Order: sequence, then C-alpha cells, then structure tokens
Amino acid sequence: MAKPAGRLIAAAVVAAVVLVAGSLAIGRFTAPVPPSTPSNTSAEAGFSRDMQVHHNQAVEMALLIRDATDDPDVRLLAYDIATSQANQSGQMLAWLNTWGLPQLASEPSMTWMTRPTIDGSPDTHGHTGNLPGAMPGLATTAQMDELAAATGPEAEVIFLELMIAHHKGGVEMAEAVLARSNNTVVTDLARAIVKAQVSEISVMESMLAARR
Repeated sequence: MAKPAGRLIAAAVVAAVVLVAGSLAIGRFTAPVPPSTPSNTSAEAGFSRDMQVHHNQAVEMALLIRDATDDPDVRLLAYDIATSQANQSGQMLAWLNTWGLPQLASEPSMTWMTRPTIDGSPDTHGHTGNLPGAMPGLATTAQMDELAAATGPEAEVIFLELMIAHHKGGVEMAEAVLARSNNTVVTDLARAIVKAQVSEISVMESMLAARR
C-alpha cells in the first residue's frame, strides 16, 4: 500500500502531465495555420499572373515618359512607379515559382475575378461583373503608341491620363484578390498596392489639373 506522501507525489506528476498535454493541445488549436499552396486556377495564382502583366505595362509607360520630358516632378513619379512595380512584379513571379505553378495561365486572364468572394457575399466593387480577358485600366496598343510618339507637356498629359486609369484598374484588381484570398503573403502585397496607388492617383490628378 502506497504511503500518503507517495500518493501525493504521483498525483502531482499526473496533474503536471495533464497540464502539459493540455497546453500543447491548446497550442495546436490556437497557433496560426499556414496558408495552403494556391492551386493553378486560384485567385492568388490569377492575381499573380495578371498583376505582373499590369505592372509591367506601368513600368513601360514610366520609362517612356522619363525619356519624353524634362519635368523633374513627372520624372520622379515615373521613377518611383517603375522601380516599385518592377519589384512587385518580381515578387509575384517568385510566388508562382515557389508554389510550383506555371507562369502562363490555363484559362483566360481575369477569370479569377469572376469567381465568388471568400464569404460568398456580393462583391461591392462589382468585380464579379468583369468578363474574362478584360483587364481593368490596361492601356491599348494605340494609346501606348500615342504616348511613345509624344514629347514634353503633351506627353505628360497623356501619361498622367493613362496612368491614373491604370492605377484605378490596379486598385480594383488588388481589392478583388483581398475579397478572395486569406493568403497573407498575397493580401499584404495587395494592401500595399491599394495604399500606394490610391495616394499616387491623388498626386497625378493634381498634376494633371495643373497642366490643363
């Protein structure tokens, strides 16, 4: 028959084991769950591919205006846009490589924006009304040719008009993925895009008004 002191020690050991086991279980239940790898047709993959295209055109537009004007404010804005969006485009290319997904989509561009939001609620930005292939804010070939042919103040106005529309489209795409993704790597960048481009839209609208 165990002595009372022995029973107390045994009970204490059992209690400690239960407490540790319970703590570990709580830790497993409360620890952040890493996001699963996006699929080839996920919003994350579609956003990564399409925003690369969108960003790369913005970089091209920014380089064109830097060659077409001597205005220091426009040139500084163009430099900021070119460097930031080239960097972000590289990040999104790297995501696809990390996820083991091809850079080319297996479906029309912007298809991901036609799909339901995470919670199934109506998309207040109207993204579900977009047709596959229609990339918001993207300049046409004719518009890009017009910018490339212009110089001086004329080029500045064309650039600002195109880039304001381009940024608004970029914000729309970023908000669309925020409504469709819980992947923190993707949503962190999307929020950064919204914040930066909304700010730049305000700056460009003021610059455009001063040139009209």
